[in-house]
Amino acid sequence: MNHEQKITNTDSDSQPRPAQHWGQIFLSVIAAAVGVQSDKNRERDFTHFSPWPYIFAGIIFMVLFVALIIGVVQLVLP
Repeated sequence: MNHEQKITNTDSDSQPRPAQHWGQIFLSVIAAAVGVQSDKNRERDFTHFSPWPYIFAGIIFMVLFVALIIGVVQLVLP
């Protein structure tokens, strides 16, 4: 079985899932935060992967975003 068959065959849980890349996960989280996500990427995220890496990346993104906002406010206000 070649690499393409492993990726496209998701009917059975016994088939290996494609490897997740943290860069793709963070890009998906940022796209979700901004509100833009292509249908192709959204289907890829919800079809092939576990939700836990996305939840983890979303929490990290929100903590960094809030810290950034707090930092900007601290710089602007005396």
